[in-house]
Amino acid sequence: MNRRSFLAGALAAPMIATARAQDAPKPDAPPPPPDLFAENAPFSREALDETARLLSTRPYEAPASQLPNGYADLAQDVFRSIRTAPGRSIWAQDNRGVTVDLLPGGWIYRSPVRVSLIEDGKVRPAPNDASWFDFGRAPPPPADRPFPFSGISASAAIDAQGALREFAQFQGGAIFRALARGQVFGASARGLAIDTGEPNGEEFPLFRALWVERPQAAANTLEVYALLDSRRVTGAYRLTLRPGEITVVDVEFTLFPREELGHVGVAPMTSTFYFGPNDRAGVDDVRGRAHRSEGLQIWNGGGEWIWRPLSNPTELQISVFTDRNPRGFGLLQRQRAFPAYNDLNRRYDRMPSAWVEPIGDWDEGQFQLLEIPTESDVNENIYCYWRPKAPLKPGERFSRAYRLHWCWTPPDRPAGAVCAGTYCGAAGGRRRRFVVDFAGDAVADPNRAAQIRPMVSATVGQIRDPQGRHNPEIKGYRVTFDLDPGNEELSELRMVLEADGKPVSETWLYRWTA
Repeated sequence: MNRRSFLAGALAAPMIATARAQDAPKPDAPPPPPDLFAENAPFSREALDETARLLSTRPYEAPASQLPNGYADLAQDVFRSIRTAPGRSIWAQDNRGVTVDLLPGGWIYRSPVRVSLIEDGKVRPAPNDASWFDFGRAPPPPADRPFPFSGISASAAIDAQGALREFAQFQGGAIFRALARGQVFGASARGLAIDTGEPNGEEFPLFRALWVERPQAAANTLEVYALLDSRRVTGAYRLTLRPGEITVVDVEFTLFPREELGHVGVAPMTSTFYFGPNDRAGVDDVRGRAHRSEGLQIWNGGGEWIWRPLSNPTELQISVFTDRNPRGFGLLQRQRAFPAYNDLNRRYDRMPSAWVEPIGDWDEGQFQLLEIPTESDVNENIYCYWRPKAPLKPGERFSRAYRLHWCWTPPDRPAGAVCAGTYCGAAGGRRRRFVVDFAGDAVADPNRAAQIRPMVSATVGQIRDPQGRHNPEIKGYRVTFDLDPGNEELSELRMVLEADGKPVSETWLYRWTA
């Protein structure tokens, strides 16, 4: 494959402006990236890094849709009827422990993704044709034209019965998600966030190409490499997936900015919070809750555990938590009882918690949490990520690594009591009544309840009638108090349980708004 054909077609979309074949290259033109798409080309992480670096030296060009006529307008249910054709799952007959399916383009997935396999260290491109799919209720595309992919999914014998089941997806922008044994898909992760919540608008990077390495026999591990591209940055990613009781995704990446980036989100996650017992104003619904995640958990560099219940605000809310070298953070789903949700279709009670464990030195920065108003539980309206303090400079490499756990309960958890529920309701006038339950060994003994003191404070307004008592129904501790905001419209609440002058619980934070 020559330079011109590679640059024009390697990513199944134009990536840079290329000269006509008869034009001589300029002496100072940067060399083309290594050809990681040619049949039998050697693949390495170093080669992928160099591809991303050289790509960052060239102007960005958005990918052009290669969808057949009408496929960008497919209804969701019609698009979902497209399935992998019989016998086309990759490595299904090789006893590898993991199989891979290609995902079709169409509906909202309009940017093509180039997919290649890595076998014995060599690249084997997946041909872009329609033979990979059974098109169900969708009109069959023209047989004489390439058919684009939108990503990949992976399956493994993740449940007790041993049948293969989908446990991970890479589809849509730089989005990926996973689940653990017995779960259904819920929260999502992204490769990178740029200018999220900024007035100038968010920039959405894309995984333009994926390379999937053939796993060792019965290894139950999958290696996925990705090339990220957007207007101001490129990146090389390596993701190692290990499905199981906790599905672990190890993420290593290196970024190469085209321009200075002042607002970058590392290890970003997205989820949905429509309503819950702490925030259901204006909701008339047979369900008790509707959310993929109920709170943000932070284990900061100073060793403090923070729990921040999520909400569905009337206006965009951005919360910032400054830190250095964080130990962990994630969007958690703690309530696991089906009656709390009463939803047999979405099964929020079975959706995973997503927990990030930073690896190495992450320096100074801040956690950012965005809560966006939503009128349904269809749209993702919750965003969280780590924002480095120092901007990313063009021409400089930026590398980080982290371990992402998709789980029922994160492997890291507070030593003290944790928040088991936050409830909020009217208390007369502008007052709001809060009930917060804590559970754990530190508060399980009813004889110790008299020694526990709830330390509650508010940035504005007055805390009225704080009371704490043993809660025998959960073998925990319940705190009840009223917030009298006066004429204020916003107040930041904070609470921690103490005994003998020392904290015995995580720190509960809550933002009340009128």
